[in-house]
Amino acid sequence: MRKSLAIASLCLAFAASPANAAPPDAKKLLADAKERFEALPAIPAAKDPASAARVELGRRLFFENRVSMDGNVSCSHCHLPDKQGSDGLPKAIGVFGKENPRNAPSIFNAALNFRQHWRGDRESLEDQAEKSLLGPASFGNPDQATAMGKLKAIPEYAGAFAKAFPDDKDPINSKNWGLAVAAFERTLLTPSKFDAFLAGDVTALSAQEQTGLRKYIDLGCASCHGGAGIGGDTFHKFGAYVDYWRETGVSNPDKGRFDVTKDETDLYVFKVPSLRNVAKTGPYFHDGSVADLAKAVKVMGKTQLNVTLSDKDAADIVAFLGALTGPVPANYSAPEPYPDAPGK
Repeated sequence: MRKSLAIASLCLAFAASPANAAPPDAKKLLADAKERFEALPAIPAAKDPASAARVELGRRLFFENRVSMDGNVSCSHCHLPDKQGSDGLPKAIGVFGKENPRNAPSIFNAALNFRQHWRGDRESLEDQAEKSLLGPASFGNPDQATAMGKLKAIPEYAGAFAKAFPDDKDPINSKNWGLAVAAFERTLLTPSKFDAFLAGDVTALSAQEQTGLRKYIDLGCASCHGGAGIGGDTFHKFGAYVDYWRETGVSNPDKGRFDVTKDETDLYVFKVPSLRNVAKTGPYFHDGSVADLAKAVKVMGKTQLNVTLSDKDAADIVAFLGALTGPVPANYSAPEPYPDAPGK
């Protein structure tokens, strides 16, 4: 919130400027962008055969639905390729049709987040993957032993886990599930034409995308949604100036991180989401309360910057956000599943 207050006067001055200003100078824009953003890192290379086997095992586990209590839910259930790794629902639907309390963010580029989940209550990808096995509205298992028992009943997993964790005497365990799934998830990076722009190709962005980027920077959006993830690396209160639910139309506001920490300073605080692929991952916000990206941009202007954005400004920013869409990773598909145990 302090960042938002510090840039308020700049934002108000910018909002009063002509909406149809001349396109920004590309070289100056690139220099300013490099101060606030980073290109995606390279996909981590496997260091040895076990590391490669771990990634491949993680891919298989990510698409494995037999570990859920109803036999229908896998990690991929809420992270669809045609939705850029999200699911297109306001709130994700898990085991036995149960609704999750919050929107499912994209799994693409999630490795860049400093915490996982909207409230940051998962420390890492590994932590999130392991604990998801017990989530009442995710996999629904009563304990980790139940989940691992399902894997142990599928004969081929014994060899796959042994290759991925050759030093473990009993490698099929929930910790290794988390390590393998996270190893696969760390490969799910989606470089976009914005990364080409950051690398020096000033022609990578169209004139409107460049105009939107200039407005995005000058408004102060990059103070929270910056870095390599274009967000995902800090917590902030949703509603620095205006109660967020008044702008989104929600009748029962989520208290955010407060429900995790019980600290009053965390009331309505959420992890700032990554905006990579955001043009394809609606509906928006932790509760999926806004379906339209232009409206979501206007909500952010009002709640976080105390600025009322024009339709033109919102459209230009949306054009820039569209430049953050990258192709679906080539390895994001289900392998041929292992057969069930004999007799099943």
